[in-house]
Amino acid sequence: VVTSDVLREARILILHMGRDFSFDDCGRAFTCLPAEEPSAPAEALVCNLDSLLGTMTHRLCVGSPPGVWVCSTDMLLTVPSAPGIDWDGFQGVRVIAVPGSQAYARNHGVYLADEQGLVRNIIYKGTEAQIQQCAGPDGTVPLVCGVVFFSSDAAEQLLATHVIPPLDACTYMGLDSGAPPIQLSLFFDIVLSMAGGVTKEDFVKGGGDASVRSARSMLWTALRAFPLSMACIPDASYDYMTTSASDHIRSLTLLPGSASHLRFCKTAHSHVDQPCLLEDGSSVTNCLLEGAVRLAAGSVIQHCHLQGPLEIGPGCLLSGLTTGSSLALQGCPLHDVVLQGHHIRLRDLPCRVFTLTGRLDNWQSPAEEATYLNVPWAEFFHRTGIREGDLWDAEMPRRSRCLLSARLFPVLHACEALGLEDVLWLLDPAAPAGERLVRWRAAWRMSWQELLPCLDKAAELGARRALFFLQGQRKVRQVLLGRQDSSLLPLARSAVHEGYHEAVLGTLDEVASTAGDAGIAARALACIADVLGCMARGEGGLRSGPAANREWALAFRRLESGDIAGGVRELAAERQKWMSSPALLVRAARHYEGAEQILLRQAVMSSCQFVTVGQAELPPLGHWVQVACPARLDLSGGWSDTPPITYEHGGAVVDVAVLVDGCRPIGARVRRIGEPELRLISLGGTLQSEVAVELVCRELEHLQDYCQPHAPGALLKAAFICTQVVQFPSQKPLRAQLMESFGGGFEVHTWSKLPHGSGLGTSSILAGAVMASLYRATGKATSTDSLIHAVLHLEQRLTTGGGWQDQVGGLVPGIKIGRSKAQLPLRVEVEKIPVPDGFTQTLNNHLLLVYTGKTRLARNLLQDVVRNWYARLPSAVQNADALVSNAEECAQALRQGNLLLIGKCLDRYWQQKKCMAPGCEPLAVRHMMDALRPYVYGQCLAGAGGGGFLYILTKGPRQKEALYQVLAKTEGLGNFSIHSIEVDMGGFAVEVVGCDPK
Repeated sequence: VVTSDVLREARILILHMGRDFSFDDCGRAFTCLPAEEPSAPAEALVCNLDSLLGTMTHRLCVGSPPGVWVCSTDMLLTVPSAPGIDWDGFQGVRVIAVPGSQAYARNHGVYLADEQGLVRNIIYKGTEAQIQQCAGPDGTVPLVCGVVFFSSDAAEQLLATHVIPPLDACTYMGLDSGAPPIQLSLFFDIVLSMAGGVTKEDFVKGGGDASVRSARSMLWTALRAFPLSMACIPDASYDYMTTSASDHIRSLTLLPGSASHLRFCKTAHSHVDQPCLLEDGSSVTNCLLEGAVRLAAGSVIQHCHLQGPLEIGPGCLLSGLTTGSSLALQGCPLHDVVLQGHHIRLRDLPCRVFTLTGRLDNWQSPAEEATYLNVPWAEFFHRTGIREGDLWDAEMPRRSRCLLSARLFPVLHACEALGLEDVLWLLDPAAPAGERLVRWRAAWRMSWQELLPCLDKAAELGARRALFFLQGQRKVRQVLLGRQDSSLLPLARSAVHEGYHEAVLGTLDEVASTAGDAGIAARALACIADVLGCMARGEGGLRSGPAANREWALAFRRLESGDIAGGVRELAAERQKWMSSPALLVRAARHYEGAEQILLRQAVMSSCQFVTVGQAELPPLGHWVQVACPARLDLSGGWSDTPPITYEHGGAVVDVAVLVDGCRPIGARVRRIGEPELRLISLGGTLQSEVAVELVCRELEHLQDYCQPHAPGALLKAAFICTQVVQFPSQKPLRAQLMESFGGGFEVHTWSKLPHGSGLGTSSILAGAVMASLYRATGKATSTDSLIHAVLHLEQRLTTGGGWQDQVGGLVPGIKIGRSKAQLPLRVEVEKIPVPDGFTQTLNNHLLLVYTGKTRLARNLLQDVVRNWYARLPSAVQNADALVSNAEECAQALRQGNLLLIGKCLDRYWQQKKCMAPGCEPLAVRHMMDALRPYVYGQCLAGAGGGGFLYILTKGPRQKEALYQVLAKTEGLGNFSIHSIEVDMGGFAVEVVGCDPK
């Protein structure tokens, strides 16, 4: 129960739904606006109600004290983001006004207020002199805009009156107690009673009959003590939704002012086959327009599914028409008409009725002086053969005969189905008029006045929703096949919420299986995973996780074999068994992401066509081939090299090859041995150190876990397969293969002096080192460019995914920028960045590496990044753009030798990494960066972040000792260490070093 205690702290908004509206069966509140909100979490039509709710919640009501806001919904209202209402010391009631022209005010209400902003009077449709009196210095007048605020005290007083006769007769309390009803106006009865310039006598006398006079007297007593103030919002605008079609069409085709939080667009939530046929100044909302539909400026189509060829001239409003109506429209040129399809319910019988009126017609003017279809009634009667007696009963007084009461619109016919043609003939009766007229006369017809109470709002909203998702399915197809950067996640959320998920899943299955392109199919599968994730509604566990349940294996095998359509069909069949609970849905979503990864890998593996291998001398048996590589620092652009971003958006990364503490930390060596086996030995941090892991492979099945990244020796096994030293799978045993081709087996040693998860690109660079030494040890030669693509291929086979920047950084010497275009096959092009003389040494003096003591824990970083990219979250798309442009800026700063600018790029890059992979900045690292900030131009965690190494560009040269002291004094850092780094201008080299590698 709303008591005074409840009102004390309550913030209440009451939206008045208003009366019927001739241009929208759901009323003015649910009239759709031609707007889209790309940042909204769920995709939906924008109604006037949504717009007003946004304006009230986020603009007008901000900062107001507890109380009750009342807002009409019969107007379009735009308010600047900071309306600047002063609530200090506020008491009583406040009305909101909007500045308008004196001409507009002649048909509306205006406030007369004093200098203090207290309202003296409300003038409705006043004389020129009365309106002039309300004008401000700039000539505008404060318009009544249907918004008023009652403080808690005023609301309580007003509420107390609803049980006192005769005011109780405004509510069911009085009606159900037998009182005759009273209609009161919020503004001209309730609010006006508080206007300072109104006397009690005038106020009460203005009430009409005795009961209203008595009610006004009660209101005066209850509310007179409250001050009534006005806030007129500069730059706000107000447009009352009149019964004039011209006004309505204008408000939907004119762009709202800069103050609006909505952006109107020519096509909102619509699929249009030929958008070039829509003239500027036209508007299409929630429509599916197939074929050639030409729409002139100054015309509006809403909630229609139409099939061209159609020609719609200027000044038209079409709504609620389905494809069945297209045929009737095709031969009928339209201009200056309002044509609507309505859902009505006659008792239990649902019907469709079409109404047709002229843009210039007035609903209530008497027929003698009014028009129908923009021509005088007399001319209309003459043209069609219709008589007055067909439309109005003989006993109806002539002054009451108007368009509103004319029985023009056929509803039912005894023996024929009615359609749009049964009203369209009224426009063009030249066609066998007699027949049409007879059929029209024989139909049971209703007037708009009679139709209004029969409108079926539920059916209308249902039809709008069905059409919304039908055009949504077209949008899904268009976005995926057109490789557009629009996010489909808001649409997925809506579809799940409204029960249309099966339709959307069906469309995604179809796109995935028919696109004939692994890249598009992968994104379609990612979208299916998102729909399943939405269906779990936030329950069922984490989205990232394993995806190797046996039930899905058949579908995965199909995809692996290249049969995308068959794989998608199998996935869809399996999916049906996983729909019954959130936990199952989330697991199904993970498997769809697993399937998408298979296709993504196939897309990237196309880059192996850029690997060319030549012949070289075969080193003698037992001679080591050794490769030592620098680490890499990514200075800008990382993540843009990650598939699918790198081939769907295009990537650019600035990398530097670096020596850590004076040496190349990553290496491999290979030699041929007499035994036909593979000895895989992973050493610790140094060449001479103890053996960490030793594996011997004698059979092909020992290699079959090469695609499980955490299996021992997986990277080395994959390297043998990708360099085609070993054929796998094969009928020929491993020993036979090795003896035939090389007369023996191989021993491989690998090492890295960098800790696990360092962020310096170790595993990719190691893969490059192993492949380079394997090629050389088997008598082959390959270029660095080929090696970059070979590593990309290997990492897809290994299923770790990952981009190309690590191997570009570690295999190409010095400072460079790698780039990839938004296309498949994926090709990486590397450009060395020339720097000023002596600048390399300057960099060496100013760059330091700090080991943070943290290892990266987040295994799912990559999965999350790929998911956000496939969903085309606006933040992910903007960030991908920013990564690439920052990389180009960083390259420019290096060419100029400008440390300050390079530092700015590093700082910006770190912000971009945090945006791409939230959670990559542990607290200890943040403390460390805060402590270092005064001493550096810029700093960034290497690689994906989350731990590993931090690299810093110091303001002074050779700051290693000084900064060690700074960090030693900082609390909560754990075991950090500082390392010197220098740019490696030599790069890796493949050497045959004889029998003794030392």
